[in-house]
Amino acid sequence: MASEDVKSTGESAVTTIVNLAEEAKAPTGHAILSICKSLFAGGVAGGVSRTAVAPLERLKILLQVQNPHKVQYNGTIQGLKYIWRTEGLRGLFKGNGTNCARIVPNSAVKFFSYEQASSGILWLYRRQSGNEDAQLTPVLRLGAGACAGIIAMSATYPMDMVRGRITVQTANSPYQYKGMFHALSTVYRQEGFRALYKGWLPSVIGVVPYVGLNFAVYESLKEWLIKSKPSGLVQDSDLSVVTRLACGAAAGTVGQTVAYPLDVIRRRMQMVGWKDASQIVRGEGRNSVEYSGMIDAFRKTVRHEGLGALYKGLVPNSVKVVPSIAIAFVTYEVVKDVLGVEMRISD
Repeated sequence: MASEDVKSTGESAVTTIVNLAEEAKAPTGHAILSICKSLFAGGVAGGVSRTAVAPLERLKILLQVQNPHKVQYNGTIQGLKYIWRTEGLRGLFKGNGTNCARIVPNSAVKFFSYEQASSGILWLYRRQSGNEDAQLTPVLRLGAGACAGIIAMSATYPMDMVRGRITVQTANSPYQYKGMFHALSTVYRQEGFRALYKGWLPSVIGVVPYVGLNFAVYESLKEWLIKSKPSGLVQDSDLSVVTRLACGAAAGTVGQTVAYPLDVIRRRMQMVGWKDASQIVRGEGRNSVEYSGMIDAFRKTVRHEGLGALYKGLVPNSVKVVPSIAIAFVTYEVVKDVLGVEMRISD
């Protein structure tokens, strides 16, 4: 009798251990699958949103870096017409392949990092405040967005650097770079590893308000609209696609307006050291301006071209950012819904 009890107890113990092991495996496998789906959704969101506004993205960069003594692009409409006339349809999307190769992993890392950062910050906030029902405030969302932006920017910055150079190449410039990998290897070989991170500091400083405000404004607007439930905008405790697009547009407009001067300086610093830069940047018979650092770039840009130079390309960038950020946020949430990922950025 005793032996039977021992045997029964042993079998129960083994069964319990097996069940616990299976339960431990299930969440791990589910978590990995959820992470992959989240990264995939972020990548798709970035690729779709950036391709939709690729012509405006290229024009913005050309306006940012063109030589003030040899102006070829005088505005959004004129600039797009000039590119179409001189380079055709392919000219409008030049650098987009490289851009997507950068933005897809950047967007994937950014959205995933925001989810993780916001979860960690919320846990710390609830623990510190002692309120287990506390929710993220706009300031905390700003901090989570800033963390996500810094991580994503740092992880993919070399691709962004060479993308800027490829985008600046025109039909009249020497085609030094044949593609992203050729550009990466050429810059590394001719200018060294540090050249791949030229303009990194203003990029990181700029990404804090830009990405931070994007997430903070988008999330806060959505939360406010869901709570206030204005007529026609909320459907079954959720926002319509059009309303979410509007929230994303507002978020993008606020973020890019604050961070835009740093983006201009970043682009100009990225061109330093490029001996075969297009004449649009260097100018005929003129030496390109050399910058010793971010502050020096700000000072020389303002001294030589005025304060308005810090906002060159703002109009096409604004036209680009409004749909781009909106499409990215909505695409991300729609793809996650399709893939069946439970956690969304609002959660």
